[in-house]
Amino acid sequence: MEELANQANQKTFRSYLMFWSGQLFSLFGSMVVYFVIIWWITEETQSPMYLAIASFLFIICQVIVLPIAGVLADRLNRKVIILVADSLQAVSTLILLVLFQLNLANIWIVFIFISIRSVFQAFHLPTVNSIIPIMVPKESLSRINGINFLFTGVVQILAPLIGATLMIFLPINTILWVDLITFCIAVIPLILIEIPSVRNPKEAVEKNSFIKEFKLGIKTIKVIPGLITVIFYSMLLNFLIRPMDTLMPYYINVIHGGSATHLAIVFVFFQGGMIGGALITSIKKTWNNKLKVIFGSVIITMIGYAIMAVAPAGEFLIIGIGGVTMGLTLPIINSLYQTIMQTVVPPDKIGRVTSMDHSLSMSISPIGTLISGPLAEMLGVGNLFLYCALLGIIVTVSVWSFTSIRTVNYETKSELDVITDKINSIKI
Repeated sequence: MEELANQANQKTFRSYLMFWSGQLFSLFGSMVVYFVIIWWITEETQSPMYLAIASFLFIICQVIVLPIAGVLADRLNRKVIILVADSLQAVSTLILLVLFQLNLANIWIVFIFISIRSVFQAFHLPTVNSIIPIMVPKESLSRINGINFLFTGVVQILAPLIGATLMIFLPINTILWVDLITFCIAVIPLILIEIPSVRNPKEAVEKNSFIKEFKLGIKTIKVIPGLITVIFYSMLLNFLIRPMDTLMPYYINVIHGGSATHLAIVFVFFQGGMIGGALITSIKKTWNNKLKVIFGSVIITMIGYAIMAVAPAGEFLIIGIGGVTMGLTLPIINSLYQTIMQTVVPPDKIGRVTSMDHSLSMSISPIGTLISGPLAEMLGVGNLFLYCALLGIIVTVSVWSFTSIRTVNYETKSELDVITDKINSIKI
């Protein structure tokens, strides 16, 4: 592991920053398209069920494809995987654009488009995440994760605002060109940089089978202390947060009588909180007791969730305050967890481990997505949000109090060395 980790230096760091800057443009285009498509579904159907189906399709495709994509990210050329996935996603956007132009698009075609984009993003996500520890020096991982969330937050503030503004003046087929233009910008630095290989030179020359490498990823997850508990905890949290992710456009449009601009403003509040949290993680160099910080931050997230749930009709400022509270903690939670994974997992295994981690964490989210619509109609959207927030607090306190996760230590070099030795001793 040490030989692979040592590949990261100032040259690879500069290459990563060039690549990352291009990805910000790509993210901007994707977020504009996401906002416009979701609002189009909301206005076309006025139904929480259709939003639930859209979200379900996006998640289930990722849950199925991510483990496969993670193994391939560790076996194949990562630069080629990113280039192919991004290019095919751009082609799918172009096809949808033409269908809207010809007035042939309908809700089911949009669902197919959402599913296809999810598959390509399932290949993109673990591959991009897996190149961070081989291009960014170890001492910079925590800060670069924070900076990443900071600039991502800025992009995610601008994208809904620009998307809402464009919808006032332009038809949806014209707005979709934003995704194609930003893809062309992002692909230039990707072509120019070199991404180091992560194949361990000490491994046998013969290639392991796909199934063996998949099993190696599962065994790696099992030997990392506390990771199974964290994944199970993440499954429950993702299940509980799913109604908000699925029904927020409906909540703003139907329950609160808001427009696309109101939804964009709520997103701005949320992303403003994320920028604040990202600033904290990018400025603070070291974090002690990372797991304790993560669990405490989740409780604050759930309090923000509850604030959004109890907002009176038309009180978008209160919804925004809840969004700020949630947004503030998410970069801290995610950047610290990513740092733990990037520190603990060897670079030649991180693609499959992070993809399996993400897939398992999201495994029951499709169920949460599907039942969001019926539960919202039975309980009311606000009540559903509130119950999920309260359950999130109960789950967090219970997992911390009644499992061994509070005794796990990812902080000391000696403990990390023990984990590394366990991983390296795995036989397949």
